[in-house]
Amino acid sequence: MERSESIINKTGNFSAYLGAVVVVFIWSGWITLSRMGVQTNLTPYDITLLRFGTAALLTLPFSFRYDWKNVKWHQILLVALGCGFPYTMLSFIGLKTTKAANAGVLVNGMLPVIGLLFTLFWFKEKVTKMKYFAILILLIANLLISDLASGFSASYLPGILCLLSAALVFSTYMAATRQWGYGMKDVIAFVPLVNVVLFLPFWFTDESAIWTSPLQDVLVQVIYQGVVVSIFALLLITYSVSKLGSGTMSVFLSYVPVVTAILAFFFLKETLSYSEQAGIVLCSVGLMIYSKS
Repeated sequence: MERSESIINKTGNFSAYLGAVVVVFIWSGWITLSRMGVQTNLTPYDITLLRFGTAALLTLPFSFRYDWKNVKWHQILLVALGCGFPYTMLSFIGLKTTKAANAGVLVNGMLPVIGLLFTLFWFKEKVTKMKYFAILILLIANLLISDLASGFSASYLPGILCLLSAALVFSTYMAATRQWGYGMKDVIAFVPLVNVVLFLPFWFTDESAIWTSPLQDVLVQVIYQGVVVSIFALLLITYSVSKLGSGTMSVFLSYVPVVTAILAFFFLKETLSYSEQAGIVLCSVGLMIYSKS
């Protein structure tokens, strides 16, 4: 009996780790694609609406069957908005002035640091010295990848602050999901719907470019943002957090800058400096130390 439970646990953890790896690639593609998107005629408001509007339509059957009578609204709003339009809008605005690789660092690279604070002060859990060391390495690696000190100007500050705020918002989502035990069926039912309902008034205040943009630009955002990220990746993140914890998931997501930098090199022609290359190697080391500690 114990052997059977052990095998089940190992299988569950393996699938959770696999899910976390897949999310890294999806999230890296999301940052790269979003950077491309904000350079088209589409506004950040448009991309956000396409993302959650598409997801809400596709998940409407689950929303209809959800037990709305017994929901705890303060929890649902915190979870839904933590991975919803406040996070995406802050990210899109930051991407207007920040390279994709730097955005990956400022958002995902800071997740282990913020996740550590949640672990210590909300979950009241102890953290080993090796994990502290691994998180420090990841932070240094991400700072090397960003190379923010070179060519920094005050004009970049609003974008940087937006991206750091996005990291804080998304960390709240992962911590809240774990703390209150929301699963895949929950988030797929209420996250897209809550976000599209609350975001629509904001979208109407902006001058939309959806109707005048090339159909290809719109469809790319609809498919990737609305389906791949808002449904598939959301389910994987929720599952991985439930099995591995928000702290471990944060560490996996800190590897996003590495993959983002590589994708941006190929698709956005953003060059990789020696500092960025060193950061990529160091990030790999940090992730390895954390996983073994």
